[in-house]
Amino acid sequence: MRILIAEDDAIIADGLARSLRQGGYAVDWAPNGLEADTALLTVSYDLLILDLGLPRLPGLDVLKRLRARSSSTPVLILTALDGTGDRVKGLDLGADDYMVKPFDLAELEARVRALTRRSAGTTPTIQCGQLTYDQVGRVAQIQGQTLDLSAREIGLLEILLARMGRLVSKDQLVDHLCGWGEEVSHNAIEVYVHRLRKKLETGGVKIATVRGLGYCLERPPGE
Repeated sequence: MRILIAEDDAIIADGLARSLRQGGYAVDWAPNGLEADTALLTVSYDLLILDLGLPRLPGLDVLKRLRARSSSTPVLILTALDGTGDRVKGLDLGADDYMVKPFDLAELEARVRALTRRSAGTTPTIQCGQLTYDQVGRVAQIQGQTLDLSAREIGLLEILLARMGRLVSKDQLVDHLCGWGEEVSHNAIEVYVHRLRKKLETGGVKIATVRGLGYCLERPPGE
């Protein structure tokens, strides 16, 4: 999943980005409101983490423009301790959640998982044949045995599960798995898919390859 952090404090943004990338998310950073607005116009994000005190274009205006375009991208607001009025305005303008600075990274990551799960309209646990995926803990199991998945493989599995039974192109996988400045080729995507496929096949879960088009996590018969 791909996340945009709109935050002018480079230290906060870097800490957030590092933590989320370790969790398998693709992360972009916009240090001001204009750059954030431009990014939201050109890239499809699964979540926006939005500081309200942005230079060049205030965070509330970024949010207004986003919702004026009928975008349903989930928005998590970051705000100062004394910013009650701005928090209310943000929620009224269509933000989904907020956190007060300073915040706990573990709590922020939990809220990120909740917002992206809610946006996808899925339950905390997804079943695909013998595969069970816990979206809260981000743990995949086959017949009760936990799979040893890398952060990139978890991100790939989440994308395929969200589109189970539908074709996902390599370009779509790159867009959702990779942030700005990350060079990930189609060959690398093939490697990630190959590794994940081998681990899922132990439970009869199949990732089909549609040559020249992409991949599809097959929906088990009867589901």
